[in-house]
Amino acid sequence: MTGSLDALAGVGADPRRGGYSRHGFDRADLELREWFTEQATRRGLDVHTDRNGNLWAWWGAPGPDAVVTGSHLDSVPGGGAFDGPLGVVSALEAVDLMRANGFTPGRPFAVVVFAEEEGGRFGVPCLGSRLLAGTIDPDAARRLTDPDGVTLAEAVAAAGLDPARLGRDEQALGRLGRFVELHVEQGKGLVDLAAPVGVASSILAHGRWRFRFTGEGNHAGATPIGDRRDPMLPAAALVGAARRAARAVDGARATVGRLVPNPGGSNVIASTVDVWLDARAADTPRARAVVDEITALATTAAADEGCEVTVTEESYGDTVYFDPALRDRLAGALGGVPALPTGAGHDAGILAGAVPTAMLFVRNPTGVSHAPAEHAEPRDCAAGVTALATVLTDLTA
Repeated sequence: MTGSLDALAGVGADPRRGGYSRHGFDRADLELREWFTEQATRRGLDVHTDRNGNLWAWWGAPGPDAVVTGSHLDSVPGGGAFDGPLGVVSALEAVDLMRANGFTPGRPFAVVVFAEEEGGRFGVPCLGSRLLAGTIDPDAARRLTDPDGVTLAEAVAAAGLDPARLGRDEQALGRLGRFVELHVEQGKGLVDLAAPVGVASSILAHGRWRFRFTGEGNHAGATPIGDRRDPMLPAAALVGAARRAARAVDGARATVGRLVPNPGGSNVIASTVDVWLDARAADTPRARAVVDEITALATTAAADEGCEVTVTEESYGDTVYFDPALRDRLAGALGGVPALPTGAGHDAGILAGAVPTAMLFVRNPTGVSHAPAEHAEPRDCAAGVTALATVLTDLTA
């Protein structure tokens, strides 16, 4: 297992941030997609790319009521080595293990790689699965823009896809029967439970919002404090407001991970500042309450500085409860492994609205994710492959 991940170690390594920066349809992502195609083809799987840029590798002929497993290969900026690739590599190695055990699926089976899961380039997480399931408007998706001004439509066209065909894929959805995603745990739940593998019970309600504060660009030295309309002040106030609002709601999380001033000079008062808020809670009312509180505080801070603020919801997903029958079937096939919730979003959560989905987690001894310290021990990765092969054998027999 670690050898397979080591083969990817040079792709998208980020010397500035540490870890990896691999984003949808960029050079690193395209190289990883080529790697997957080669690995799947070597195993005799039939690989094709769907209309939304997701890769499918079929063991046998495609067909209805298929069992599908897989994950993603892209990362957040400066992400770890396991988030995404572990699920893809484990799926391929589960195929190897099933074959070594003399097993052939009795129903259609595929390994999938979803496009742009992290939203690191175009800002919307789980973009490939959202397009597939039709939970994002394709016209809005085509207009999404990366930090360099490249639209999603332009990026997929450069990758050889037709941007006009982006959108809900009835053919792919019609084939899906059940989806199982293996993922490194993004927390220490399995460490506390002393278990190498577990199953997911739910995903917190979560979304991303962009706050744009507009003031007046000016000279840092020549503009008296009393004459300023500096959007950086309400932007800074929002960062503190996010922490206070999240603390007031049990189990909520609110994070500012990206702040972009324009024009961004060290001796310039910014004219605009964009701030991205990630907010999560156990259910929609609590998640919305956190965002509403932050918005109210940001609006007041902007007015106090003579600035304006606009708020754009870029993505949102309600609480996901994974299919209980499928969850219990997986846990039973694995001898009663624990079930635990997660605060992280996944493609399995997007597809849960269309088909029964489930997730397997592999223990992360650091509890750190979306950072270079993300880790899983080789023996736990191997346990994950064995667990995935076991449940896939059960589901496809």
